[in-house]
Amino acid sequence: MPEGIFVVAVIFMVIVAPVWIIFHYVTRWRIAKTLSADDEQMLSDLWHSANKMEDRIRQLEKILDAEAPGWRAKA
Repeated sequence: MPEGIFVVAVIFMVIVAPVWIIFHYVTRWRIAKTLSADDEQMLSDLWHSANKMEDRIRQLEKILDAEAPGWRAKA
């Protein structure tokens, strides 16, 4: 009987345990890939801030074009 337990233990360690460990870490990696709610909110805030900055830069460029033509050539 001890030989039967040994065979079952070896089969478990060679086949079942590695597959179990691989599936465990695959699910962990999938969870880690997704964004949390806080990350999504921060990304949304950054997106809105970038859009606002882009609008401000366009307005500043219009003002500079009107007041100091040729400023782009100096830069």
